[in-house]
Amino acid sequence: MTTRNLYTHDPGDLNWTVPATGAARFSWEYDDGRDRLLALYQKGKDKQWDAEKRIDWSLPVDPYDALGLPDDNMPVYNTPYWGKMSEKDKAELRRNSASWQFSQFLHGEQGAMVCAARIVESVPDLDAKFYSATQTMDEARHAELYGRFLQEKIGLVYPIDDNLQSLLGDTLRDSRWDMPYLGMQVLIEGLALAAFGMLRDITDKPLPKQILAYVMQDEARHVAFGRMALRDYYRQLSDAELREREEFVIEGCYLMRDRLRGDVILTDFGIPAAEAAELTEKSEYLRVFRQLLFSRIVPCVKDIGLWGERLQRAYVDMGVLELGDASLDLLMSQDEEIAEKLDAERFAEEETVRRAEVAEAIARGAGEGPVTRET
Repeated sequence: MTTRNLYTHDPGDLNWTVPATGAARFSWEYDDGRDRLLALYQKGKDKQWDAEKRIDWSLPVDPYDALGLPDDNMPVYNTPYWGKMSEKDKAELRRNSASWQFSQFLHGEQGAMVCAARIVESVPDLDAKFYSATQTMDEARHAELYGRFLQEKIGLVYPIDDNLQSLLGDTLRDSRWDMPYLGMQVLIEGLALAAFGMLRDITDKPLPKQILAYVMQDEARHVAFGRMALRDYYRQLSDAELREREEFVIEGCYLMRDRLRGDVILTDFGIPAAEAAELTEKSEYLRVFRQLLFSRIVPCVKDIGLWGERLQRAYVDMGVLELGDASLDLLMSQDEEIAEKLDAERFAEEETVRRAEVAEAIARGAGEGPVTRET
């Protein structure tokens, strides 16, 4: 079955072509490399995993309550529109909301895969090429599992948000080799990590929790890679060159804050566009999310050396300047720990079940009859 049949709206041409500019760069220096980056490359190799095997796809998912979020997180909750909805309408709204979120994750991960491949092509240093090759595989895996979740568990897909597509296009069309790092590793990945983390921490549904936790474990390495590469490079740039990149960051941050809100979910239920925009703007859940989305971006921007006066004024206007002092290392280590803890809990439970099954088989073979399983 083609994905086109699952789209809520006609996505148009299923292929999007972005004209590429810039040079492909080769390096004949095979022995030189930054120890930190090569260590990250080794970790990238060691931490590869199979989405088919690590994720427990047998876990059931109710497409009408895929994430288990309270209804008061819906922008339309406790409004006249909500009061007029039938229980079936409310269930469909929950389904569409989960579909929109995970669809944007899916499209963003494909964008990350393409950007990582672009970095392999264009970055001048071989150690960075090595690592970004492992990231390309990571992003392919993420797109695979988000696509499978939407197709098999939700049964509904939204086209890419126009504003996300615009930011992704701007990132890919720029001929400077560092822009895929800046647009993808810092802005789009930062946005994604905030969304992943918020849902990971509040959902009580085991399958999406697994998916989000394991993806975030990978993303912790990706952000570290972007920080290393850009911090080293931006030390060499002139003030004018740094200001150009800060302008890109400012525009991208305003775009994500003001427009990536999912108004289309409400308009699909007959709510006029202006009212849908007002409802999402006033939503407490989305207000918290808009604040959190900068928790990964602002400290990373400061860390790589983009912290000019105009950028700081923009962050004051957004109310997020103080996030520049947050510890990215602490956030990333927490992402690693959560995924490892989830693995430990899952495998301990599976081992308990396996031992009980073995004991039962032995008892039956000895003619003792079934045994009581330990919990």
